[in-house]
Amino acid sequence: MNYLNRFLLVASNALFIFAASPAIGSKTENPTQTLELYKTHCAECHNEYRLGGMGPALLPENLKRLRKTAAVDVIKNGRAATQMPAFKEKLSDDQIQSLVEYVYTPLKETPLWDMDKIRASHIIHNKQADLSDKPVFEVDDLLNLFLVVELGDHHVTLLDGDKLEPVHRFKSRFALHGGPKYSPDGRFVYFASRDGWISKYDIYNLKLVAEIRAGINTRNQAVSADGRYVMVANYLPHTLVLLDAKDLSPIKLYDVKDDKGKTSRVSAVYTAPPRNSFIAALKDIPELWEINYEDEPPPGFGMWIHDYREDSGEDSTPEPFPVRKINVADYLDDFFFDQEYISLIGTSRDGKGQVVDMDLGRVVVPDLKVPGMPHLASGITWEYKGRTVMATPNIKKGNVSVIDMETWKTIRNIETLGPGFFMRSHKNSAYAWVDVFFGPNKDAVHVIDKSTLEIVKTLRPAPGKTAAHVEFTRDGKYALLSIWDPDGAVVVYDGNTLEEIKRLPMNKPSGKYNVYN
Repeated sequence: MNYLNRFLLVASNALFIFAASPAIGSKTENPTQTLELYKTHCAECHNEYRLGGMGPALLPENLKRLRKTAAVDVIKNGRAATQMPAFKEKLSDDQIQSLVEYVYTPLKETPLWDMDKIRASHIIHNKQADLSDKPVFEVDDLLNLFLVVELGDHHVTLLDGDKLEPVHRFKSRFALHGGPKYSPDGRFVYFASRDGWISKYDIYNLKLVAEIRAGINTRNQAVSADGRYVMVANYLPHTLVLLDAKDLSPIKLYDVKDDKGKTSRVSAVYTAPPRNSFIAALKDIPELWEINYEDEPPPGFGMWIHDYREDSGEDSTPEPFPVRKINVADYLDDFFFDQEYISLIGTSRDGKGQVVDMDLGRVVVPDLKVPGMPHLASGITWEYKGRTVMATPNIKKGNVSVIDMETWKTIRNIETLGPGFFMRSHKNSAYAWVDVFFGPNKDAVHVIDKSTLEIVKTLRPAPGKTAAHVEFTRDGKYALLSIWDPDGAVVVYDGNTLEEIKRLPMNKPSGKYNVYN
């Protein structure tokens, strides 16, 4: 980063903090007391200025779908599928109401994070051209490496998936989220932090390549199938940001809004390899966005074209990285693709499900029955009795929903010991693993036989501690499970016998990500 960029970044951050200074509305009877309550109970996760951290930004523009009465309930009783705890034993009704009024009060000035600020934050740590294309360490299979995100002290461990031993450990940005994404060859990995930083790390050389702050409160990022682009989804501001994967330099910023000017947070963005596009679901607008990243996008992509004939005089050549907007039946808080990336299954936090045909560009099943608020991002598919089924844990109900992907009917609800969050399997495994992430049985993990849809074993690797997030080695021989605790571990199981093989001590290992899988 040159001196001018450093100066611009420092100056913009100073203005940013001034604009985000706490403001108390007139409805709050004791502003000082309310601010102290917020600093004591909320700031650690949601940022001192309400701009988001481990938890989301608490600003009126990000709380459009949450009524104040519902916000009171969230503070009192916590919220499913989040780390939001219940405060009913710590705060009085009046204190909770004052906090609600506070977070619904606009800031003096809504902070912006535009293209100038994004560019000013850009850091080149090591020029890629100066780095060796050969690893500085030895392993049997470079595609059987794991990265383990340790949230306890904000580090990442590189793990050899064959020897099941750590190779290297390095510091990460604060509160990584959304899962790291690999380049197609597995050499580079891209991280997103809750506070908007995107980092590119060279696994072969064990060095950072570049970083850039793409937002204030970021949801996740995706890497294009050809490895050339990174797309970042933000909660604050309401934007998508396209980056050059080579050095993370910004290419394009998308203001996420509908035709009437209403803006929206982005629920998540993923790449759809066969479609050569990114797919983004929106949290506050009932739309789905498809952004093509081909050098020559399909004619008419994202455009209204009345006549495609060459002699019609109508130009059907889209601009680079065009957006195709698809109207959907309800908000999309979570979604999942079929194996061909034609059908997209989406749900809202209210439990409303729908199926979108991406080729037709419209909803084909507006009322998919998915009780219990499924966590579709953890959904998996396999062949069951000659048909493809999808299975997903449910965040509000103790069961796993198994859905026929031809009829879109639920064929089985597998009862579990409580609501789950992560589910995983492997093509070479006879089993599907699902955790019980919420409730008194958070230390349990179920193993389901994919041929019978029956639970065949329940594991409790660390009684009383949360057990979650299974990932397999490249060949499916071993399953790795996390103990989510500062005094935690990655527990390795034999994928066939389900017997424990070894434990690797780690500091709250939230997720493990195999390069190949």
